[in-house]
Amino acid sequence: MDLIFLLESRKERSTPLQPYTIRILRSWIVEQKGAPNDPLFPNQKGTFLSRDGVAYILTQHVATATQNCPSLRKKRITPHVLRHTTAMTLLNHGVDRTVIALWLGHQSVDTTEVYFHEDLQIKQRALDHTNPLKLKGMRYKAPDHLLNFLENL
Repeated sequence: MDLIFLLESRKERSTPLQPYTIRILRSWIVEQKGAPNDPLFPNQKGTFLSRDGVAYILTQHVATATQNCPSLRKKRITPHVLRHTTAMTLLNHGVDRTVIALWLGHQSVDTTEVYFHEDLQIKQRALDHTNPLKLKGMRYKAPDHLLNFLENL
């Protein structure tokens, strides 16, 4: 079963669900007694939940969680941060950027390029591949004629 949802931008997205998530959602749908086209997670008026509505709910849950984890007070937790964190986690686990772009609903794979620039672990892994002999303590020493040339520029 896939969860298909409509975004504010009117773009339809589909994402696969884990079997346990499907069971929970089916129970939720039965409990809500809604029509097939009703929102799965409605706002207080019974209409589709907006971005602001999602942010509001997240803020409420973060406030509750802060009671048990005071360090959350210092953190910026927004839907966008959760989305970015998910993308970075997928990237760190070796998921191809084209899959991440598809999963996040990006129109272009180039949009995921930002994650590569922010991930120091990916940069470190790339650097680790540049020294296949694992030689330590070796530094390049430029010859005197090159140093003299550079100094006279």
